[in-house]
Amino acid sequence: MKKVFAALLIVTLVVSFAYAQATRGTAAEAKALLDKAVTFYKANGEAKAFAAFNDPKGQFVSKDLYIFALDMSGKVIAHGANALLIGKDLSKTPDADGKYFMNDMVNVAKSKGKGTVDYKWENKVSKKVEPKSSYVEKVAANVVLGCGYYK
Repeated sequence: MKKVFAALLIVTLVVSFAYAQATRGTAAEAKALLDKAVTFYKANGEAKAFAAFNDPKGQFVSKDLYIFALDMSGKVIAHGANALLIGKDLSKTPDADGKYFMNDMVNVAKSKGKGTVDYKWENKVSKKVEPKSSYVEKVAANVVLGCGYYK
């Protein structure tokens, strides 16, 4: 009986790991998606880019990765996973530790042009607060693009 239980436990862990790998984007995939979005934005302009970024079934959504755009005040101006956030000022929205991570994203874009921001956010799949990082890059005077991944 113990061998059966152990075998079932191993199978469950393997299947869970495989599922997580299939549904979670990696840091490299997030960076590549952001690079693709930056190139698309620069080649096609804001209106066409935002329409593409906002399409939840489009080329800028993959696994649990999506492109978002912020203005320099922390207002969401495009979002590939939740259209209800578009137009919302998230500058005063803290993460699980009370960190105002959207302000950090804007500050990184203003001071360095691009970089990463770490924070803790609820994973909609696991329903648990998990460490997350977002790559961000300033693409225009008032536009920051980003793509986050769970660690």
